[in-house]
Amino acid sequence: MAHPDWLWRTPEPKRSYDVVIVGAGGHGLATAYYLAKNHGVTNVAVLEKGWLAGGNMARNTTIIRSNYLWDESAGIYEHSLKLWEGLAEELDYDFLFSQRGVLNLAHTLQDIREGTRRVNANRLNGIDGEWLSPEEIAKVCPIVNVSQDVRHPVLGGTWQPRAGIAKHDYVAWAFARRADEFGVDLIQNCEVTGFLTDGNRVTGVRTNRGPISAGRVGLAAAGHTSVLAATLGIRLPLQSHPLQALVSELLEPVHPTVVMSNHVHVYVSQAHKGELVMGAGIDSYNSYGQRGSVHIIEQQMAAAVELFPIFARAHLIRTWGGIVDVSPDASPIIGRTPMANLFVNCGWGTGGFKATPGVGWVFAHTLAHGTPHELNEPFTLERFTTGALIDEHGAAAVAH
Repeated sequence: MAHPDWLWRTPEPKRSYDVVIVGAGGHGLATAYYLAKNHGVTNVAVLEKGWLAGGNMARNTTIIRSNYLWDESAGIYEHSLKLWEGLAEELDYDFLFSQRGVLNLAHTLQDIREGTRRVNANRLNGIDGEWLSPEEIAKVCPIVNVSQDVRHPVLGGTWQPRAGIAKHDYVAWAFARRADEFGVDLIQNCEVTGFLTDGNRVTGVRTNRGPISAGRVGLAAAGHTSVLAATLGIRLPLQSHPLQALVSELLEPVHPTVVMSNHVHVYVSQAHKGELVMGAGIDSYNSYGQRGSVHIIEQQMAAAVELFPIFARAHLIRTWGGIVDVSPDASPIIGRTPMANLFVNCGWGTGGFKATPGVGWVFAHTLAHGTPHELNEPFTLERFTTGALIDEHGAAAVAH
């Protein structure tokens, strides 16, 4: 896809910035936008080793929801969903945000227990959530196979009506354009290879286009965040895995919502153009390659055809892979590091896209003030030594 560089400048990197953000995906771009808009910090560079939004932002399945279990997760994801609801108007860019709802199917007694618990927790946090019977699921999404005569019968499911999808590329371009208008430098083909340091303090970054000094550095490089942190001797509790997705040929509208199934590892929506967009479970091995194994796709297709018999008539057009950085409790890490002036936003697994505006908001606050926003304060690196974990393995869905 051609990238519309006319939407933003293509500047040469300056030798010094107040803030340098590593990674020009959705999170990096949203952080830069909110640094400028909310905090008046505009001497900012967003550095991207490839092209803008060419990493996970271009490789995800675009699902947006906030139906997580714990209060800490509900806070940041619901804040994000509320921002999504007014974001197109604020950024003056139609990125095709469609609140068509998300169904999470239950196939076992444990699924039912986890799902009903999560619906109740959502309601306590003021988040829309319902528990649906198989008959109610059939009314919401008629193409789902709710027959009990299958390998993994649908026993019910959670339903969040305000959830939905958006066009990922457009979201990135919208944030990029607005950040650029504030004076933020968006610098592509600029790979960060290491850091400038002074004792226990980071003073900038080393890049393939020369050193760049910075008052503060924010890492938002998804699967490669741990690689960069390791150059400073910081071992982040992350594992990077390939995560595959695929699309079908263009079809007439057949799928009115988003359907996810943790148990059989598949999630499906229909994009605005008409293709079916499907995601799989992660490949179990660690890798930084943006590709995965054929057997994962085979399992995904078997599950999809059982849940949606009509899909047996569709043709697969292409597959791709991203790199997901998974933390031990399936929740992100947003905050300070042992090195002064270095901050991380990582560990999102498959939850990154849905959090884009929300994490941009709180990470910008963290970078501007040097201290966490109240919404990301629980997501510190220290929780893995204090034991204050935020275990979202159930709500984080199929990749964990």
